[in-house]
Amino acid sequence: MSSAYDPEADIEASRAPLMDHLIELRKRLLVCVLAFIAAFFLCFAFAGPLYVFLVKPYQAAAAFHAAAGGTHVNPLDLIAAMVGLHPLPEQGKAVQLIYTAPLEILFVKMKLAGLGGIILAFPVIAFQLYRFVAPGLYRNERGAFLPFLVAAPLLFLLGAALVYFVMLPFVMLFSLGQGISQDGVSANLLATVSDYMNLATALILAFGLCFQLPVVMTLLGLAGIISSQFMAKGRRYAIVVVVAIAAVVTPPDPVSQLMLAIPMCLLYEVSIWCVRLIEMRKKRADEAAEAAD
Repeated sequence: MSSAYDPEADIEASRAPLMDHLIELRKRLLVCVLAFIAAFFLCFAFAGPLYVFLVKPYQAAAAFHAAAGGTHVNPLDLIAAMVGLHPLPEQGKAVQLIYTAPLEILFVKMKLAGLGGIILAFPVIAFQLYRFVAPGLYRNERGAFLPFLVAAPLLFLLGAALVYFVMLPFVMLFSLGQGISQDGVSANLLATVSDYMNLATALILAFGLCFQLPVVMTLLGLAGIISSQFMAKGRRYAIVVVVAIAAVVTPPDPVSQLMLAIPMCLLYEVSIWCVRLIEMRKKRADEAAEAAD
């Protein structure tokens, strides 16, 4: 005959001395470091294709800018070209980025490998984090923690995809449109490899981290730190904070800022509903516990 589940006994069974916790932490950190190193060298071996992949938004923007002759470009055509539904204009299709320091390309490759290594190693790092904290969680808390390990990388990839397919092409199109050519004087964009890659990686990290908003807010709601009512009442202040963050982490043009601010406002609304669902589940669980008593 099976005995009833005792949460306190479950936690007590996983209790261990401090030295055992430190040994376990060292083992988990070692696995995370080895996973990152392996992913880093794998990405470094493919740094060339990664560079070409990240330059595609610039190539699309340059092609449409050259084909339009500096006039208005249909944004839907640009987005369609990025997702493969519209061919790139042949005029201006070839793009060239320069480097002005002997080791600039090497450092760019290392930066790309580092970013790719973090992304590739994240599932291993997240799993090791879960395995380290799981013994200190109740069984129902372990089950609630797992969906966030899946949601976090998916939301990061969603933010990175928004940067790659929408944000970067429009930022580069906007930059190309700022050129000056009159009275024998011209000023045209000739981007360096490091400047463009710094922009691309900064935007990917900024959007990827900002898209973690539902995960963070839901975890806070799960811990009882915030409530859906509190979030709903503070909506106007949250919008101000979102706009301020978008102004800081994006280039200084309104299009880029709106491209981050609007999704973050939508994600804030999603966070409210996620916290509300958690509160409803807690309420039903409490009612069931009271009925059982």
